[in-house]
Amino acid sequence: MTRISSTNPAKIELHLHLEGAAPPAFIRGLAKEKHIDIGGIFDEDGNYKFTDFWDFLRVYEAATLPLKSPQDFHRLTLAVLEESARNGVVYTEAFISPDFCGGRDIGAWKEYLHAIREAADIAQAQMGITLRGIVTPIRHFGAAKARETARCAAETAGDWVVGFGIGGDEKSGHLSDFKWSFECAREAGLRLTAHAGEWGGPESVRSAINDLNVERLGHGVRAIEDLALVDEIVEKGIVLEVCPGSNVALGLYPGIRQHPINALHERGVKVTVSTDDPPFFHTTMQKEYENLADAFDWDDGFFAQLAKASLDAAFCDADTKARLQKTLEQAHA
Repeated sequence: MTRISSTNPAKIELHLHLEGAAPPAFIRGLAKEKHIDIGGIFDEDGNYKFTDFWDFLRVYEAATLPLKSPQDFHRLTLAVLEESARNGVVYTEAFISPDFCGGRDIGAWKEYLHAIREAADIAQAQMGITLRGIVTPIRHFGAAKARETARCAAETAGDWVVGFGIGGDEKSGHLSDFKWSFECAREAGLRLTAHAGEWGGPESVRSAINDLNVERLGHGVRAIEDLALVDEIVEKGIVLEVCPGSNVALGLYPGIRQHPINALHERGVKVTVSTDDPPFFHTTMQKEYENLADAFDWDDGFFAQLAKASLDAAFCDADTKARLQKTLEQAHA
């Protein structure tokens, strides 16, 4: 069995939902402070409780109810980044939804974003972790609300808001319904990704590529069911934001050894590793690395290459990449 270093350093994470990374204790405490009833979303051990992906979406949205103000998101961002830094993450791109940050009102969104960025600056100074934002509409909220979210993204695009994506129920509507929103984001200079190929199968991946013209795919793992599609992904250099622990926890695959990440890599696909919504799935970046090492004999050298490839796929600017590249080189020397 291959073992990686217990403190395997300098990880790059490209697929993390800010609200979905909220520790259960944080949400319980915030709900208690505000006297908000969020229902029975925790098990007897205090962890998030759900039965399947769609129940997970329900619990996720219930857990956002106590997040009512920019200050709440400031506190959330610090809590999330502290946990990520503890697991060796030096750079994170987080999905942030104006749906949960001011109800897609541009003025309110800017206030929430300012609070999140303030917290990110503190975390970078104190913990050595860098955060950038990917604005994300919620697919099952519909295309009209996604257009409002795209306008929020376009208004705040720049050195910190670097990307645009889409999450939510992959079986709700069609990705082509969101073409206007993605074009709006592209015209504002944002890089594009989309959740696809998790629950929707290969056809969802193909739609994300053809209808939205993305350069990264959130999950994307079910492309393995169509090898011609895999070849197309390789040819176009599309990067997969793979979240193995999430896929296993939600029952997409029975175990890590049955997960296709290694098969996709061996066919030439550019894969990265992320946690998605880590407290929901009882995972961390360190656990993801350890599980992959055990399942596929990936060693420290492999993970050093993975970190570099993940940084290459990041949406941040060249100066940020250059700084982080030095961090990777020092950590993996």
